[in-house]
Amino acid sequence: MALQIGQKAPDFKLNSTSGQILNMSENLVGKAFILYFYPKDFTPGCTAEACEFRDQFEAFRNLDVPVYGVSRDDIPTHKKFKKAYKLPFELLSDQDGKVCKSYDALIPLIKMPKRVTYLIDNKHQIAGIFSDMFESKGHIESMLGKLKKSTTIK
Repeated sequence: MALQIGQKAPDFKLNSTSGQILNMSENLVGKAFILYFYPKDFTPGCTAEACEFRDQFEAFRNLDVPVYGVSRDDIPTHKKFKKAYKLPFELLSDQDGKVCKSYDALIPLIKMPKRVTYLIDNKHQIAGIFSDMFESKGHIESMLGKLKKSTTIK
């Protein structure tokens, strides 16, 4: 079932490129954040999307909204990807795909993550959704637009 705006975001606990485990209900209490799902490190569309988030990262930082990228790649691959493209945000590994599935971000037959971005507010409710497998730039523009207009995110 697809997640809807206003719905409680599913909790997650994933390994990150920082070496820490990021648990939404423990580490992000009272914090709004961006959670973007993407198919695979080092592929053209995913690289373009990650670089777009990198290039717009200052805007998210100025709004005090961390960005987290999620795919099924392992942490060593994520670390190489992060280093190669100088990504200033954490990448999270969902190797078994359970978090992708809980966020309706898994293509059923091939079990690959879809390109979908969520804005999660400070009460951990879905405040924005952008889903488009082929338009990486739109994800960032959509989220920044929602953040700048919102009075309830923080």
